[in-house]
Amino acid sequence: MNFEIPSGAEYILKTLTGAGYEAWLVGGCVRDLLRGVPPHDWDICTSARPEETEACFAGRRIIEAGLQHGTVTILEGGEAYEVTTYRTEGPYSDSRRPDYVRFVASLEADLARRDFTMNAIALGLDGDIRDPFGGEKDIRAGLLRCVGDPAQRFQEDGLRVMRALRFGAVFGCQVEEKTARAIHENRHVLEHVAAERINVELCRLLEGEQAGEILRQYPDVLCVFWPELEPLVALEQNTPWHCWGGWEHTIHAVEAVPAQTVLRLAVLLHDIGKPGCKTTDENGIDHFYGHPAVSAELAKGMLRALKFDNETRKQVVTLVEYHDVQIPLRESSIRRWLGRLGPERFFQLLAVKRADAMGQAYEKVQGRLAELEEMRALAEKIVAQGQCFSLKDLAVNGRDVIAAGIAPGPEVGRVLSGLLERVVSGELPNQRERLLALLRDL
Repeated sequence: MNFEIPSGAEYILKTLTGAGYEAWLVGGCVRDLLRGVPPHDWDICTSARPEETEACFAGRRIIEAGLQHGTVTILEGGEAYEVTTYRTEGPYSDSRRPDYVRFVASLEADLARRDFTMNAIALGLDGDIRDPFGGEKDIRAGLLRCVGDPAQRFQEDGLRVMRALRFGAVFGCQVEEKTARAIHENRHVLEHVAAERINVELCRLLEGEQAGEILRQYPDVLCVFWPELEPLVALEQNTPWHCWGGWEHTIHAVEAVPAQTVLRLAVLLHDIGKPGCKTTDENGIDHFYGHPAVSAELAKGMLRALKFDNETRKQVVTLVEYHDVQIPLRESSIRRWLGRLGPERFFQLLAVKRADAMGQAYEKVQGRLAELEEMRALAEKIVAQGQCFSLKDLAVNGRDVIAAGIAPGPEVGRVLSGLLERVVSGELPNQRERLLALLRDL
């Protein structure tokens, strides 16, 4: 079996084997080659001790930051290659890093410490494959299976719980039964994992094609770091507009929105405030008045807990806050919302509103979906025509207002806002001479 390997990796493998050591490509790069997708990282394991690896590449650019764990990073051809000595690992007291590593002479012993069988495959320069745990067969079968005892693997490094879900969502694999059971039983190891690490895995999970199915099967895992989800998972919605409970509605909406982090986070959290707003009328119909504002406030805290950056939090919270707002299908209304949110955020809001509708009773939302499509087309026309919907688009500016005799200060902003409102509403054309004449009259 022939694989295309970068020249830097080939050089490192040849140098190590030429010096009498074993050397193999290992981990994610081998998994991706067998899946037929281009690898992003190229990791190498070797029988050479770290000092022996350094001696083999004397004079080359080397990073020694991982030496205590047996890793030497070699910079070759503009790429960084991690070269790690065969090793086994001690206990993970912090559920992240082993307390110690012990170097071993056996490739199989090194592979045995890895998380999943698809990551425990080694590839030699001659195309020889070492696969003691059946990872290649699992890749072909679309199966995610732990190496050895699943509970032990997850207890060693709690992030592996999220990595398993991410692999399921991104690769579309079925999680093997024992591995799945161990995920549920050991989900609380995530309590010891840094929020930043969970953040990265969650975002990659949500961007996966099978994100909805993973959310459907493992809500209990997400509730470990976001307990605010628990009431939504249990929420029933007895309303003509909804044919599913809160969590299933959310999953359908997530599946209906483009696989972009901000959009999927917004849809995942858009109804998080519903359980606290639920009321039931005399006819037994449920209502959730005020839930967008409550959802936005809860989302703000949940995103902060996972250390999302300020810009992402702002974008997601804005979309959650406005996901249920009613926007009339008129050019003036659309111009106002384009001005309030900006074009990018406005089109994101339309995507969120469409996904929300796609998660509701199909026969009830056809008119709404058609209206959203008309709104999108109209907004695209407004933007393409360069119509005025914000102060920066207005044909006059603050200097013009001051030149017309308005003293510098807050009144300048009020005058400009008044002109903008009249232009956006269609009362005035956005023509410089007309607006200057009006300023002179003022």
